[in-house]
Formats: sequence, structure tokens, C-alpha cells
Amino acid sequence: MKKVLITGGATGIGKACAELFIKQGYDVTVTHHDTLVDYGVKILNCDLAKPEEIEAMFQKLGDIDILVNNAGVSLIKMINDTTIYDYENVTAINERAVYFCSKYAALSMLKRHSGAIINISSMWGQCGASCETLYSMTKAGVIGLTKALAQELAPSGITVNCVCPGIIDTRMNEQFDKNELEDEVPMGRLGTPEEIAKAVQFFAESDYITGQILGVNGGIV
Repeated sequence: MKKVLITGGATGIGKACAELFIKQGYDVTVTHHDTLVDYGVKILNCDLAKPEEIEAMFQKLGDIDILVNNAGVSLIKMINDTTIYDYENVTAINERAVYFCSKYAALSMLKRHSGAIINISSMWGQCGASCETLYSMTKAGVIGLTKALAQELAPSGITVNCVCPGIIDTRMNEQFDKNELEDEVPMGRLGTPEEIAKAVQFFAESDYITGQILGVNGGIV
């Protein structure tokens, strides 16, 4: 049975990914921090902003076959209002944690010459968003990491791919008017976490696809 680790798996996209993998017979563990996990799955409490906790988590978990770097935080601010704290907090979760989770997962996968890393970026990582410059920057960084790491790990039989969700019906978008959001989408509706999970599973089970960026956004980008 293949082992899957999903960061930020308490709610939303992470939860949908976990439930789909469990349904398909995978051994799934999710990370959480300050958010209740309300469904049946193995959990690890980890503050992903702290590299030492990431390292300890992987030591405790042991070998894994699939890593889904899903955890992320958003920030809606103009650049002139963005503080050093904002910068450090958002980059710590959205970029640094992705990097070091990928590092420790790769160390595990290299021993078996197989594995899959799937990163969750955003359509704003592809095209940028006004008033979300910091968030857009970090998500673009995830895309860059995906492309570079895919080349580095391909000779070892490890795939690295990226899913870029559009406007998804999750807690992150609850602050906005749903009708207004739907008006921005050519398909006329928000995406679901389950639709992102299907894209993640596709990459997890595709041995000859690597370094690819897949937009799941209803036609926005």
C-alpha cells in the first residue's frame, strides 16, 4: 500500500485529496496546525513555518511514496501595506515549507528510485493578481520549484508536477461574494475541492509525466 502525505489536510482541497486517496486504497497522513481534522485519517500536528518541525515530522513518518504540498496561506494587501511580518509568514508557508517538505520527501523516494511530488500553486502564480502580490510571488515560486526539481529528480524515477487551482469553493474564498466570483469564471461557477483532488491523483498515478503545470480554473487562465 502506497503512503501519501498531504500538508494542510484538515479542510478544503487537502481534505478532498485525502478522502479521494483513502477511497482508492492509499495509506494517507495529513498535517494540520491549529485546525481541527474532522474526518477519519491519520494526522500529524506540524507547524510548517518551522523547518525543524518539518524535519522531525519526516523522521517520525518514515518513507513515503507521494507528497502533496497543499498547505498555504493567502494575503490580500497592496504592496505599500505589506509588512515584514506578512512577508515572512506567507513565504515561510507557501515557499519554504514546500521546499523543505520536497527535500525530505525526495530523500525518502531516492532510496526506492520512485515517487511523486505534487505541488499546489494557484492561477495567480501563473498570471499574478493585483493586491495579492506577495501571494502571487510565492505561488509563482512553487511553479519554478516544480520545473527545476522535476529535472533534478527525473533520472531517479521521481515525478514532480503542479496543479494551479482557480477560484475554488473553499474557506479561503468565503469572504467574497459568491455570485461576483462566479461572474469572473467563463464556465460560470466555482470549482470544487474534489475537482482539484482528481487532478492531483492524475499526477500521482502518472509515471511518465513530470515538470508539468496544470491549470484547473474553469477557463480563467
